[in-house]
Amino acid sequence: MPGREPTQLSGLQLALLRALWQGGELSVAEVHAAVSTERDLAPTTVGTLLKRLERRGVVAHRIEGRQFIYSATVTEEESQRSMLREVNERLFAGDLPEMVNQLLRSRDFQAGDLDRVRRMLDELEPD
Repeated sequence: MPGREPTQLSGLQLALLRALWQGGELSVAEVHAAVSTERDLAPTTVGTLLKRLERRGVVAHRIEGRQFIYSATVTEEESQRSMLREVNERLFAGDLPEMVNQLLRSRDFQAGDLDRVRRMLDELEPD
């Protein structure tokens, strides 16, 4: 059953979702362990955040013994698309070419990135 597409997610919410995307079904303790290398959070905080994400429809849980086992109801790609769509609407009034223009003008890319973008555009371009 697919979940609702998220709109905005905080960096912390994305970190929890990334743990679920990588691990599949995880307990609160397992999500906590996955994010504890980059974030100093109490396990109870992780549990609270997962419950909030569940209310938003982006994670779900099942009960195994006495533990809640969480899983993502949206894919990473769905989240990326939803968040990019919102950024495009809010900052660029839906003007996709202008958003891409700003990204390219930022010059915040590595060697080879432009060639990769060109190849992607060539793949999308109808013959």
